[in-house]
Parts: sequence; structure tokens; C-alpha cells
Amino acid sequence: MKAGIVGLPNVGKSTLFNCLSNAKAQSANFPFCTIEPNIGVVNVPDARLEKLAEMVNPERVVPATVEIVDIAGLVKGASKGEGLGNKFLANIRETDAIIHVLRCFDNDNIVHVDGSVNPVRDKETIDFELQLKDLETVEKKLEKVKRAAKTGDKSAQKELQVLEKIQKNLEAAVSVRAIDFTEDEREEIVKHLQLITDKPVLYVCNVDEASAKSGNAYVEVVKEAIKNEDAEVLVLAVGTEADINELEDYEERKMFLEDLGLDEPGVSKLIRSAYKLLKLQTYFTAGVKEVRAWTIHIGDTAPQAAGVIHTDFEKGFIRAEVIKYNDFVNLGSEAKVKEAGKMAVEGKDYVVQDGDMMNFRFNV
Repeated sequence: MKAGIVGLPNVGKSTLFNCLSNAKAQSANFPFCTIEPNIGVVNVPDARLEKLAEMVNPERVVPATVEIVDIAGLVKGASKGEGLGNKFLANIRETDAIIHVLRCFDNDNIVHVDGSVNPVRDKETIDFELQLKDLETVEKKLEKVKRAAKTGDKSAQKELQVLEKIQKNLEAAVSVRAIDFTEDEREEIVKHLQLITDKPVLYVCNVDEASAKSGNAYVEVVKEAIKNEDAEVLVLAVGTEADINELEDYEERKMFLEDLGLDEPGVSKLIRSAYKLLKLQTYFTAGVKEVRAWTIHIGDTAPQAAGVIHTDFEKGFIRAEVIKYNDFVNLGSEAKVKEAGKMAVEGKDYVVQDGDMMNFRFNV
């Protein structure tokens, strides 16, 4: 599961990527600095994992991870191949969610591709290009479906209605994620179209240091502009985060954050938001050899969760022994949880909850 960082050239995408990842992507004050997408595997900060490690004292600790992709900046006309348009659109299609970086700061020393700072205009520029690309996809599909619908094919007629609804909205500059569909329409038709503007999105407002805690007027207009979208806004002083990232001493980092009025680096919040955006959650295994956070999809059953460890665990699944994280922390050990009757034995239909601690019994 990958989240792609997108935005106009020069809004701070690569600097943000460098903060998130140990890979140092090239970042500079000119458009199209990033051409090939950079991919970073980023650890998901989780205080629960740290607490379990402290209690169990294992030989190693393995956090959950998420893939972040830094994609080339997009310009007007990208849907028709301008700039690196086709490449950009192909790269973004391969991601599962979008982190859309918007410039929300003034700085005469950093050029803006359109000559002035206006995050809502910037957002609309990118939305427009993605909508045009989706419109192209939908119109191609419509030609085939119309022919089938004319023959009396009921499923084609249903699909035709949905496609025409999407077409009408895209032509009115409404992204697919903002359109109301029934659950059946979404599951049976929309999902399979894999449209770019249907991907979940997180807007990152890149602000100056003074606005890191409370945002600014630019952030407020962004929030107003996206109020009808099912999307979150995160305020981040990307340049400042890069400075914090350069500090090796933990106490220095802590002091820097306290001066800004922050309790943790903004990128930690961003990583957790990206994880949530991808509809991912965590369960834990804990033993003296290893304490580990495992990544699964929200809604996964116990056998599916077991399959993340090894496919044999899913194939030969018998049962799962489940301890709630809070019970483990409050009671202090697996043995004490069992004594208190707090360990549950669950079967194939059990839907795993975020933070569950699990042991699997299987037979292959």
C-alpha cells in the first residue's frame, strides 16, 4: 500500500519526503527537480509498540511501515502531456492514496510556478488535470457500455447510469471522491474503474515556522475549499521539520519542538494520517525474541491477519488467541491476562481490532 506525495513544482514535496524517509531525495529551488519517483519505506510511530517493548524487553522490535512515493510536480496541461504530465499521471495511478502538498507560506526567495501564492488555485490546478484524465477514462468506458446497454443488458444499464453520473460531475469539476454513490454502486462499479480522483486524499498545508502550531489565513481558505470533500487537512512547517530532522540529539529536538508549541514532530502525525488514509491498522505479537507491529486492512478477519505473517498461517488457521492491548498493559503479562480470564479465543469470522495482541494456532 503506497501513498503518493503530489503537488505543483516547488511546494516542498521533496523536502517533506526527506523528512519522512532516510532516503535523501533531491530538493532544489526550481521546477521538475524530481523526475523519477522516489520511494521511501517509513516507520509508523506508535507509542503502544514502545510500551510493549519496555514491558517484554525483546531481542528486537519491528515497527509497522508505510510506503511513501515522491512524485514529480504537475503543471497545467499535464493531462495533455505538458511538463512531465503523462509520467506523473501514470505514477499517481499506481498509488493507493494521495498526500497533496499545498504552499501556504510567503517567501520571495522561493519561486512559485504561477508567480504568486494561492493554495486554492494550486489545488484546483491539480484537481482539474486529474479530473480531465479521469474524464478521458470514463468516456472510453462509456462507449463500450452504451453498446451493451442497448442490447438490454441490465448490469450494463446500471453501469451506464453510474458512468454518466461520474461524467456529469467531472465536467462540473467535482472529483469522484466527492460524489454520492450507493454502497452497491461504489463496490460493484466505481471501485473497479480505479479513477485517480476517487483515491482518498490528505491535504498538507506547508506553512512557515510561525504558523506551525495554529496555521494561518492560507490554511483557513484551504479548509473552506475542501469542506465538501471527505478529506483531512494537516498543517506542517516542512522547512522547520527538515531542520528538526537534522538534529541528532533527542533533547535538542525536544527543545526545538517545545519552542514551537508542539508535542511531537508534525511528520509523525503525517505518517499516522497516511496509515489511516490507506485504511490500515495494526495488531501486535509480543515475545522475548520479538515485539512486532503487523499491518493489516481495517476489516480483516483473524485468518487474513495470520496470513500477513505467513500464508501457511492463513491456510491452516485453527483459532486466534486475542488479548486487548489495555488488558496486557494493566495486568502486566500474558500469564496474568489468562488468570484474569481476559484472553479471548476467536475463530475464522473474528474481525481484528486495532491494537489487538494475537497468537495464532494453525495446522498445515
